[in-house]
Amino acid sequence: MVHRQPQIDFYQRLRSPLKELHLLPGFYHDTLGEENRAQAFEKMQSFISRLYANKSQKFDYQHEDRTGPSADRWRLLSGGPVPLSPVDLAYRFMRKAMKLFGAHSAGLHLGMSTGFDSGSSLDYVYQNQPQGSNAFGRFIDKIYLNSVGWRGIRQRKTHLQMLIKQAVAHLHAKGLAVRVVDIAAGHGRYVLDALANEPAVSDILLRDYSELNVAQGQEMIAQRGMSGRVRFEQGDAFNLEELSALTPRPTLAIVSGLYELFPENEQVKNSLAGLANAIDPGGILIYTGQPWHPQLELIAGVLTSHKDGKPWVMRVRSQGEMDSLVHDAGFDKCTQRIDVWGIFTVSMAVRRDN
Repeated sequence: MVHRQPQIDFYQRLRSPLKELHLLPGFYHDTLGEENRAQAFEKMQSFISRLYANKSQKFDYQHEDRTGPSADRWRLLSGGPVPLSPVDLAYRFMRKAMKLFGAHSAGLHLGMSTGFDSGSSLDYVYQNQPQGSNAFGRFIDKIYLNSVGWRGIRQRKTHLQMLIKQAVAHLHAKGLAVRVVDIAAGHGRYVLDALANEPAVSDILLRDYSELNVAQGQEMIAQRGMSGRVRFEQGDAFNLEELSALTPRPTLAIVSGLYELFPENEQVKNSLAGLANAIDPGGILIYTGQPWHPQLELIAGVLTSHKDGKPWVMRVRSQGEMDSLVHDAGFDKCTQRIDVWGIFTVSMAVRRDN
């Protein structure tokens, strides 16, 4: 009823330096219900006692982007599948099918034009309105928008808005001015939706590297009549000096869907260091993570990125790795949200007084 090999595989992949594996002869699947279960309890008690007798070990995430399992997987995906293998042929077929039918689907056409990870693509996914040149195109578009990854993105937007409102309420209750910056806002839809009816917010600055995103965002701000409250400017989310010099100094910083697109931690550290310099103690950082994705291989093999149309290859960061980067920058995490698929997280951290 229970296969042993998957359990051994699971054990071998555990990265804790403190672990034990015991095979108990004559035992079946109900280990703690067996007649001789005292043997199992004895092993457990001994192991647990040793754990509590020793000082808690803190895992070192310092080199995860170079030597961790996610780095190995990212390198494998970056190399692509074996040429002419069944997987390679399947991905080639899917890419050709997308080019053939994608013109009829608004979402696929946009993704192929701007990158499936672009701000324009994400804004389209947020709207979740299937569009196409005909009924077939709208049908394809509906399938595209209902993929598990895009459903997770929309849930991430909901969680972002929840935590943004929570952060605004917290800062206002403490008597602090609420000045918001989003350093990679895309078109800015989720921030504008969250802050449209928040009178406590005195200043909103949206930034993005893309001229197209800035133009689209400024248009959205004007359409909503928020030009007096919101500014949108072009900027580099990884430039330590730019972020350190943000004025007025933000009390709430948002980084959504950015760090997940860049495998190296050095860029992320620069970005977080800049925000730490800009935010006074007591200020808040809201950040997203992607500890897992069920379609990593498919995305890498079929979809293109905003980075010069190259394959969209992602390195997932464990939540521990992402939280460690944030903590090392000077923030203390206080809460988190995650979707039911376990793909996207949204976390909140407070700038501590060093």
